[in-house]
Order: sequence, then structure tokens, then C-alpha cells
Amino acid sequence: MTLLKKREDVNISVGVARDEDAPVSVFQRFMERIGTFWTFGVLILMVLIFGFVAPEIYTKAAWLATSSYGVEYLILAVGQTFVILTGGIDLADGATLGFSGMAGSLVMSNLLNHHSSGTVAMTLGIVVMLVVGTFIGFVNGFIITKMKIPPFIVTLGMLTAITGGTDLLNNGAEVTNLPGAMSTLGTATIISGWVPIPVLIAGLAALIGGVVLVRTRFGMRTYSVGSNEIAARRSGINVDWHLIRVYMISGFLSGLAALMVTANFTAAAPIAGTNDELYAIASVIIGGASIFGGRGTMFGTVIGTAIIATLTTGLVLANVAPFWQQVAIGAIIVAAVAIDRVRVKVGTD
Repeated sequence: MTLLKKREDVNISVGVARDEDAPVSVFQRFMERIGTFWTFGVLILMVLIFGFVAPEIYTKAAWLATSSYGVEYLILAVGQTFVILTGGIDLADGATLGFSGMAGSLVMSNLLNHHSSGTVAMTLGIVVMLVVGTFIGFVNGFIITKMKIPPFIVTLGMLTAITGGTDLLNNGAEVTNLPGAMSTLGTATIISGWVPIPVLIAGLAALIGGVVLVRTRFGMRTYSVGSNEIAARRSGINVDWHLIRVYMISGFLSGLAALMVTANFTAAAPIAGTNDELYAIASVIIGGASIFGGRGTMFGTVIGTAIIATLTTGLVLANVAPFWQQVAIGAIIVAAVAIDRVRVKVGTD
């Protein structure tokens, strides 16, 4: 048992570490670090440019608008970070948000209709959101690992299935009969109204996710699986079970994001979460993670999310047509992937 544990530790280190004896040029070191720091520079530059074009971006109203959807993107992106670090992808997290939000909201509404207290209805509804999201993640992970179907195909199929299922839950109608405490959760703020409670929750999710990645064996194994799955298996890691748990984390966080979105609007809509998976993936890639797995940080994901949220608000305030937002995000993703490919190429030369 001890031997197996030692062997695992050695292989994990090999899977994510660089050969320290190999000569490393100044340019190589620069390319390794640029993936982490260029995004922060882009964010600062973006804020300055939008501040010049639309000074309103510095107001409390603009910040609250930015944070309202930034929270949604960040929570999903935290889960997507774990998935992408393993070399996978979760195209269903936005649809999972919509489905779990509708399911939990229907529970709340039905309990209120049967004269249950708002506290009981809200508590059970929240549990349903989180459990449904986690279960969908489990199904994704199980199919990927046990049936050996690529994550792209599995999660794309799940996206399609539960998008239709979301409409079936309430015949395509919104759920609006929710406990008053949901509105309080979505709109309450601290620090003179500058920091909404959902922002604290999203920040806490990112903080916990970051600590898990860098301070726990689970985080080390996540990097190891993404760096070299074969080596991870040989080291004794139960890769299948690890991947299932990673997708469960993504599903759980989709349920949490559903709670935040539902609380923000005090209603659940079938269209909630539409295309959110693209923003979550973009946040992770823009933040410097490798689309091929094995490299990335939660800090980078936070910065990537801030870039997308700021870009969205800035373009709206600058009266730019909405479709340019998609063009801009796409261009940034291409640039991020290009930088990643150059960094990998330089590192292997």
C-alpha cells in the first residue's frame, strides 16, 4: 500500500513537471509565463479603453450589471476548469443550469401552492437544483468513462436532450411563484451596495476550487490525468472514478449557478443558461488553460471571466451591435489558443 502511494506521488510529479535539467532560454520562460499574465494586461487595457469610450463603465450601476452575469459565467467556469484540466469538455453545463433551475423552481412553486412555508420550499428547491445538476454531471462522467465515448459527443448529446427536457418540465413557460427570500438572495448587497451576495458566493466557489487544485491530492490528480492519462493510470490513480467526480463537480456548480440566476430574476425560464457553456469555456481558455488539458489556473479563469463580463458591458455601453460581442470573444479565444500552441511548441523545441 505504501509502495503504491509512493509510486503514485512520483508519477504525479512527472506528469506535471518539466525537466529541470534541460536548458531553458529566456524566451521559453517568457512564453511559459505569458499565458498567465497577458490576460490580466488585456483586462486592464479593456477597462481603460471602455472607460475612455463610455465613462459610465466606472459607475455602480455598470458594475452591478457586469457582476449579475459575471457571477453566472464564473460559477460555470470554475466547474469547466476542472473538466478542461483533465483534457475534457462540458458542453452541457449551460443546459444543466436551465434544467436544474426549472426543476428546483417547480418544487418551490408546488410547495408554496400547497401552503408550505417559504423556508421549507426554498430549502428543498435549492437541494433539488444542486442534486439534479450533480446527477447530470454523474451521467456525463459515467458515459464518458464506461462507454469510452468522447466528452464532446456525450455532453453535446446531453445538451440537446436536457434542453428539450427543460421545455417539457413546464410546457415552455416560466416559473414565477417563488419564495420572497429568493429575491433577497439575488439582490442583497454589502459594502454600501457595491458587492452583491451572489458575487461573494461565486468568489467563494472560485477560491475553494483554486485551493482544491493547488493544495489537495484531488487537484494534483486532475493535473496528472490531463497531462498524461496513461501515466496517471499506471501510477495507480482510478482515472475513471476521478473523471466522473470532475463532471459531478461541473454539474453541481451548474446547479449552484442555476440558483444564482433564479434568485437574480426571482423566476426560472427555460432559456436560462442558453450559450452559457460557450462563455464558461471561453473564460477558462482566455485565462490561460490549455484546451488539451494538464495546464491552467483558477486565477486565470477568474480573469478570463472578468474579461468576458467587462467586454459584454463595455460593448453595450458603447452602443455596439450585440453580434460584435460574439466576434470579439471568438477573436480572443483564437488568440488565447494560438498563444498556448506557441508556448507548447517552444517548450518542446
